[in-house]
Amino acid sequence: MKSLIPKKIFSGNVNKALLVLNVIMAFVYIGWWFLPGHIGNPSLYAVLFIGEIYHLFMAITFWMTIWPNNKRIRKAPIQPETFYPSVDVYITVAGEPLDIIRQTINAAKNIDYKAKKIYVLNDNLVIKDDNWKDVERLAKELKVNCITRTVAGGAKAGNINHALTKTKGEIVVIFDADMKPYPEFLKRTLPYFVDRKVGFVQTPQYYTNHATNEVSQGSWEQQSLFFGPIMQGKDRWNAAFICGTNVAIRRTALVEVGGMCEDNIAEDFLTSLSIHQNGWKSHYIRDVLSEGLAPEDMLSYYKQQLRWARGSLEVLFGSNPLFKKGLSWGQKMQYLSSGLFYLNGIVVLIDITMPIVFLFFGLEPVSTTTMTFAIFFIPFMFLNLYTLYIASGKDVTFKAISFSQSSWALQLTALFSVLMNQKMTFVVTPKQAQEGNFLFLAYPHLAYIFIAVLATIVGIYNYGLNSSVSTNVAWILFNILLFIPFINASYKWNKLFDTFLPKKLPLASQDNT
Repeated sequence: MKSLIPKKIFSGNVNKALLVLNVIMAFVYIGWWFLPGHIGNPSLYAVLFIGEIYHLFMAITFWMTIWPNNKRIRKAPIQPETFYPSVDVYITVAGEPLDIIRQTINAAKNIDYKAKKIYVLNDNLVIKDDNWKDVERLAKELKVNCITRTVAGGAKAGNINHALTKTKGEIVVIFDADMKPYPEFLKRTLPYFVDRKVGFVQTPQYYTNHATNEVSQGSWEQQSLFFGPIMQGKDRWNAAFICGTNVAIRRTALVEVGGMCEDNIAEDFLTSLSIHQNGWKSHYIRDVLSEGLAPEDMLSYYKQQLRWARGSLEVLFGSNPLFKKGLSWGQKMQYLSSGLFYLNGIVVLIDITMPIVFLFFGLEPVSTTTMTFAIFFIPFMFLNLYTLYIASGKDVTFKAISFSQSSWALQLTALFSVLMNQKMTFVVTPKQAQEGNFLFLAYPHLAYIFIAVLATIVGIYNYGLNSSVSTNVAWILFNILLFIPFINASYKWNKLFDTFLPKKLPLASQDNT
């Protein structure tokens, strides 16, 4: 039977000519927006134009990320026999099931490297989890070290920093409690540290449960795009960042920046920024060297995405990379685009609202014929999607795009919490599916569908089914189609059907007389 575990997270080779064509078409399209004759309602036009500028900037930074650059692409170095650094393997624990922790400890013990010490970083006591002693007993049973914190603070980052004061390894390797490393993990990552300028080496996150349900599939398909062309592209710019787990970090580099950042819930992202700012190099290996678990329910997925969005936006507003000394312009652009990604919620809200505004009030942001707009817009959008398709190794899916675009509501929640300076605590993503009805997470999407249907009725009644109405209704249908996978994953619809459908009748007993 063929293994489901990929040896690498794949990405495609994008031709430079295709990227140049993208750039040309993008500026042709955005140039069309600058023509004053296309302005409809000035206020709506200005709002929509800002959204288009955002699209253009994100597209350009994506093309910049995946631009072929052979300077950073090379085979993994061979570790000399004289280079044999001591390694501390940290397994961070904060409420995960014991059986999952056991599997990860055993996998860590099987890593093929003698000069390693394994530490279970037990945060169960400070999070008031009753099984904190069970974690200590498990570590003792499996003959590994256990460091139990007694004073809370800094969440996962604080747990790691506390362990740094108790250990001495030259290289620190971090695994989440569900991320089981492969035996060759250190043999593949340590050779890069022969270069004394290398601060950390990041490897992908692979989800073994990716085919379990709609949520795990959508989560994995987003991750495969990130750990494929995006992280591989960032590596070319020496801008790949720490992703919280499956990473090896030089202790010197980590201590130099004061340890993991404790004042941001995306501690890995900001710590990477500081390490790069201090002149350290990073490497990203696309080989899968560990395997873990994706969120299996929409609430867990929502909390995970909300944490990432909040942390990245905090960096954008509080530690903007554009104003950081010590970073190259390429690094600044890469970190900036990663933070700006989570402003996409505003732009999606703008895009999905415009057709409704027209159908209700007859206000048009753009004054032009549908055909004229299509001549400029469709080639630009087609080239974008085709380039994304090629860059992903022809593996990008509609579900991944749907989950990404449907996250606009949680991204707006994260933005509001940052602007209002609301506190948000670090929450570990559950490693088992949570039971319950999570349809409330899709309420904004369902509300949009209701309002959009009403707007369609009003628009057809007021203006008839002319070309402008047809175009805006088409946009509404596209938006609804885009939200359906997200809505579908938010609720176990089979339970709803079971409520209304008749139960299966028992088979009649046989008469043996």
